[in-house]
Amino acid sequence: MQAKVENTQDISFDQFKDEIIQDYKTAVISRECSLLGRREVLTGKAKFGIFGDGKEVPQLALAKAFQNGDFRSGYYRDQTFMMAIGELNIQQFFAGLYAHTDIEVEPMSAGRQMGGHFATHSLDKNGEWKNLTQQKNSSADISPTAGQMPRLLGLAQASKIYRHVEGIDTEKFSVNGNEIAWGTIGNASTSEGLFFETINAAGVLQVPMVMSVWDDEYGISVHAKHQTTKENISEILKGFQRTENENGYEIFRVNGWDYPSLIATYQKASDIAREEHVPVLIHVQQVTQPQGHSTSGSHERYKSKERLAWEVEYDCNAQMRKWIIENGIDTDENLIALEKDIKKQVRDGKKAAWKDFVAPMKQEQAEVISLLENLAQSSPNKVFINKIKEDLAGIAEPIRKEIAGYSRKALRLVIGETSVEKQALSNWIKAYFEKIQPKYSSHLYSESAKSVLNIEANAPVYGDEPQEVDARIVLRDNFDAIFSKYPQALVFGEDAGEIGDVNQGLEGMQEKYGKLRVSDTGIREATILGQGIGMAMRGLRPIAEIQYLDYLLYALQIMSDDLATVLYRTKGTQKAPVIIRTRGHRLEGIWHSGSPMGAIINAIKGIHVLVPRNMTKAAGFYNTLLESDEPALVVECLNGYRLKEQLPTNLGEFKTKIGVVETIKEGSDMTVVSYGSTLRIIEQAAKELQAVGINIEIIDCQSLIPFDINHDCVKSVQKTNRLLVIDEDVPGGASAFILQHIVDEQNGYQYLDSKPQTLTAKAHRPAYGTDGDYFSKPSAEDIFEKIYAMMHETNPTDFPELY
Repeated sequence: MQAKVENTQDISFDQFKDEIIQDYKTAVISRECSLLGRREVLTGKAKFGIFGDGKEVPQLALAKAFQNGDFRSGYYRDQTFMMAIGELNIQQFFAGLYAHTDIEVEPMSAGRQMGGHFATHSLDKNGEWKNLTQQKNSSADISPTAGQMPRLLGLAQASKIYRHVEGIDTEKFSVNGNEIAWGTIGNASTSEGLFFETINAAGVLQVPMVMSVWDDEYGISVHAKHQTTKENISEILKGFQRTENENGYEIFRVNGWDYPSLIATYQKASDIAREEHVPVLIHVQQVTQPQGHSTSGSHERYKSKERLAWEVEYDCNAQMRKWIIENGIDTDENLIALEKDIKKQVRDGKKAAWKDFVAPMKQEQAEVISLLENLAQSSPNKVFINKIKEDLAGIAEPIRKEIAGYSRKALRLVIGETSVEKQALSNWIKAYFEKIQPKYSSHLYSESAKSVLNIEANAPVYGDEPQEVDARIVLRDNFDAIFSKYPQALVFGEDAGEIGDVNQGLEGMQEKYGKLRVSDTGIREATILGQGIGMAMRGLRPIAEIQYLDYLLYALQIMSDDLATVLYRTKGTQKAPVIIRTRGHRLEGIWHSGSPMGAIINAIKGIHVLVPRNMTKAAGFYNTLLESDEPALVVECLNGYRLKEQLPTNLGEFKTKIGVVETIKEGSDMTVVSYGSTLRIIEQAAKELQAVGINIEIIDCQSLIPFDINHDCVKSVQKTNRLLVIDEDVPGGASAFILQHIVDEQNGYQYLDSKPQTLTAKAHRPAYGTDGDYFSKPSAEDIFEKIYAMMHETNPTDFPELY
């Protein structure tokens, strides 16, 4: 422990000592916050606690190497790092623990995530980018183990794009691509596939990523021998070590209690990654976890007495303290005084955070008590109302659930009464929910001027003699216009580069725009999506291509847990406007023709889901999205690329309105709603139905999220009085979603003369071949017979039974 701190700056010895003492002070503050935070959970003031104790000193070293413009994508124990870079103070730490809903008071997530989940603000109050090069950045954490890894890859890749692609306005986002993406993870979570997928992809891409593994030898109670081959992640990753002739990683090992060695290691890692754009793995070993995994259990249950004794001796704070004294940097007496003062600071910060947390709720409690007093005086149920008032008044530190609950229960007691006091309580409850509900529900989607809902349609323009082309040409030429118009736009995916995607929608784009903007990837859907998230968080406009809709399931966890929640979990202070491009619907075989739309739309609320019926509509969606600041999934029709469409002359400019349905055939007998490839089959069936006197109205959903914001479906039902939703998803999938919107949200039930129905695929995925499709998904005959049977039920005379 006699190694010296590598000091690259010309500073005096006194300044050097002051810097070390400041580091120690930060470590002690962080530890005291962890200790007191655990008590707050056990006393019931906070719900759950997961703390960074034992990782303080390694995180100080990371913070020293971390520069303005850098990004962190981390693990929910990095509180010391956040304190060291000046983005988390004592009061904010406890505000997060208490789930304070004010983003100014609790800037990490406004109480939407449990403590230990950290973020900085990339956006101003209008949803516009701040200058990310002038601040230290942390992408918002998520809880799923290793879920931070895919995003980390994209954060690092952005630096490579900014360094090598010309024409991008980098002012707010990069200084010559010098920024590093710093990842952190616990040793046990390196067992997750997302870790290995990301490590491999970063090695292939050669991006400036520094990955820290905090290794305390356990994953909750499970020892490393059950987690990792050889019980050592850096040992089994030795094959990734770069050589003179081969790209790869620089790999370091360092002990988590060795302050000077940690600083030297992190500075070296920073220099390599920043200058050479080489990924680095730092395996931080011999880390301790003094309070165990979390407040839900005690580590004494699974650690031996010998291990616990070792953890006390090699606690990183204790070892740093020892090193300070041994090297004459400060005295034991001074450190005791410092530690005593810090304990008081942390207690005071905790008290201030709790006071701020309960103050607005006490005010709300007082308002309700006053209203209940008045209500009791005017009601025959005075005794019961007073009981509710007294129960509420007896709560010393109320929460909003109790305030709202008691006030609503009181209103029930005066259901049959009419009084000014009743109206006052009713008005208060309505106003309360209008004010309070957004604290828990806002920013699922963009609330800025660049929301997709604010971008109007712009119709395709055609010449006097429009050129009929394969539909893929419309996409290809529109992508060409996009890449020319937006230097920050790029696309990547399996086969997206050299061959121009499997359906030639990107034909020639790599040759024209280069391998960094139009690129191939490995078979690794989760990190393709992660590339998109990270690059979008740094101001680029990535189009992440997942080759087929069925393969989206590999990326669904990252879409659901990370991308879909970015805006929500940061309360509008971060965004990631990724466009996810895929193709799907009817083809052949179980793994290439699934349409799991119900699963998708119910897992990714927060991402728009667009289902264009042809390539002109799809191209219009891409043009719309690139003017917005929101993420979206675009599902192109797999069997539509070779169909003929007219080529617009305003490529890159025409826009498909998101959230608006389109009536593609008017009719009077029934409203039929669907989307994507199935619409062509419905149109075929409509002609056959016309021959027997049935005239259906066909509506194309166009987008499922958002769905029919103008309520045009119910307007159609008002006219036809019948509704059928047709879908190639399984029963209860997207058809149920659409039906609920029309019948329930749009109140379509009141206009129906017969029950609304659905026609879906069978509950299994399609068997192989054309016959597999025919007997698995709605065919033209199925559609004809379903509609005919519904008309027979209404008018059996004109429409006698078919069978």
